[in-house]
Amino acid sequence: MRNVSIDPYEHLPRSVVVATNDYPAGLTFPAHAHARGQFALASRGMITVSTPEGRWFVPPQRACWVPAGVTHEMTMSGPVTMLNTFVTPEASASAGLPAECCVYAVSPLLRQLLDYAIDLPPMYDEDARDGKLMALLLAEIAAMPRLMLHAPLPADARLAKVCRNVFASPSMALDLDAVAAMASMSRRTFTRHFREETGVSFAQWRHQVCLMAALERLSDGQSVTRVAFDLGYGSPSAFTAAFRRVLGDAPSRYLTDLP
Repeated sequence: MRNVSIDPYEHLPRSVVVATNDYPAGLTFPAHAHARGQFALASRGMITVSTPEGRWFVPPQRACWVPAGVTHEMTMSGPVTMLNTFVTPEASASAGLPAECCVYAVSPLLRQLLDYAIDLPPMYDEDARDGKLMALLLAEIAAMPRLMLHAPLPADARLAKVCRNVFASPSMALDLDAVAAMASMSRRTFTRHFREETGVSFAQWRHQVCLMAALERLSDGQSVTRVAFDLGYGSPSAFTAAFRRVLGDAPSRYLTDLP
């Protein structure tokens, strides 16, 4: 892999540009935004993307879409090789890419197109074969299925404080009365406001955060049993069933059965 500065691509007269970079474990890019949309594939390692609206977790061989102008932070879990596709707002809209962040699966075809694109000159010929392949790459990005690896962050400061505490110490054992008290709300008020602000119940949100934390810990080499008990699941089999229900595969296979 080669490291490529992304700065020159912000105003390059090409709709789609691909670059690749290697980053050390623990590196965080503080809040920033791009003039182009960013499709960030975690070729190696994991990426966490945070905005004022929530947090997205990107396992290996999956990708996160960050629309142009969206302020976000990126943190590397383990050494990361990232393949970035930068897309102008006009091309993003034409392809039907969403106006909000999301995590995507990555097909074998898309991965092959990205591997080809990183070796193209920045000013590739849009009317020749290279330009047609880049157009296909963008169409393939837009066709990828979304993955449920998102935990929204409420705008209410009291609820957001609770959520940040859960991000720091995720557990399925968190009691609803305890988190309501943390927000200085009654159980009923907390439940109602949380759903109004996030679109999901606190139990659903907590489950999502725990699955995201599980992915990170599994990628670090922790056992399924240890992860299950550390995150408050009743048993490894209960954790495996919950993991499979949301992510479509057993935790022991999810990080190895990559495209």
